[in-house]
Amino acid sequence: MELLYGPIKDYAWGSRCAIAELQGRPVPSEGPEAELWLGAHPGAPASVDRDGGRVALTEVLAADPAGWLGRRVVDRFGARLPFLLKVLAAAAPLSLQAHPDAEQARAGYAADDARCDGHRNYVDPFHKPELLVALGPMEALCGFRDPAVSAEVLAGLGVPELGPVLDALDAGAAGLAEAVRLLLTWPTADRAGLVAAVRKASVRRAAVAGPDAELVELLAEAYPADPGVVVALLLNRVRLAPGEAIWMPAGNLHAYLRGTGVEVMAASDNVLRGGLTRKRVDVAELLRVLRFEVLDQPVVAPRPVADGVVTWPVPVTDFALHRVTVGQQPEVTLTVPGPWLVLCTSGQVDVVDMVAPVTLGTGQAAVGSAAGGSLTVSGAGEVYVASPGHC
Repeated sequence: MELLYGPIKDYAWGSRCAIAELQGRPVPSEGPEAELWLGAHPGAPASVDRDGGRVALTEVLAADPAGWLGRRVVDRFGARLPFLLKVLAAAAPLSLQAHPDAEQARAGYAADDARCDGHRNYVDPFHKPELLVALGPMEALCGFRDPAVSAEVLAGLGVPELGPVLDALDAGAAGLAEAVRLLLTWPTADRAGLVAAVRKASVRRAAVAGPDAELVELLAEAYPADPGVVVALLLNRVRLAPGEAIWMPAGNLHAYLRGTGVEVMAASDNVLRGGLTRKRVDVAELLRVLRFEVLDQPVVAPRPVADGVVTWPVPVTDFALHRVTVGQQPEVTLTVPGPWLVLCTSGQVDVVDMVAPVTLGTGQAAVGSAAGGSLTVSGAGEVYVASPGHC
């Protein structure tokens, strides 16, 4: 194992407290800190110490892919680390977004290569399923809720312009695609009026609408002419307690609202946005990849696998995530195969593999190669361990 140093993305929605506090730096930070990237994604690779300086993990892996990744990973994913670990810290809502499946990503990347206008939806040919585990209270929108519930909420607003959307929702899950299409393609000249009418109606009904009225106000304050404010009312609003997770497979429409979590994903940066953002939006492509299915239970509870160890099972082979807690349990051995990315989120721990030990304090990270065999964690604290899934 060796220390890993991750870059921080300064997106505008980021917190000025969460990542700085985790790493023991002064609060508030000089600017927003949205995501701490720990991995070998070419868009923002982490680095390790080499010969008195720091070298990008991408370069280290490229010099010896089989040694670092192991033959099993190279055969399945090629000479690249197939997963990326992040700390996500949202002080404001993120965009309405979804990610493509593997086939869509390959085709979309190839199609973008052939475009002449310079615009890209796909920055790599890989899919990007995600798992986010809350470090503290966290809120998100995740997947479509029962259309009957959404129809009742929208009908209660008494906004006549929403009539066609209500008609679509009356068809149940079969009408979700049309409802979302109508809203995201709302005539540009009429968008501010729609959001203003919905906002006014939700304030009037705040005592009845409760969380839905609060959601409209939160989003409309930042995006007063974005019909994504209304699309948000079609989604599950999820409140995560620490340790609870949400799973976002391909085609799942979602948006983080606020809070801090550990996020693990396939190593891709393909994001298709439909609203609530000032970044590139491609509604047609988003609608093409969305899965218009009702998600009854978006929250994933941790599953114990050993004393001091929990995981959140996911149906992909790109990654697995475990949380290891030591203190009452003085030492824990994790037998999942490497390579590993390890993040300490509290306390101080020693992490030992068959190559070299490393000591991590809160907010520090480490990387270990597939040659490391197994991991042993001791001390008093908590770490998250990302590794390949079962190939």
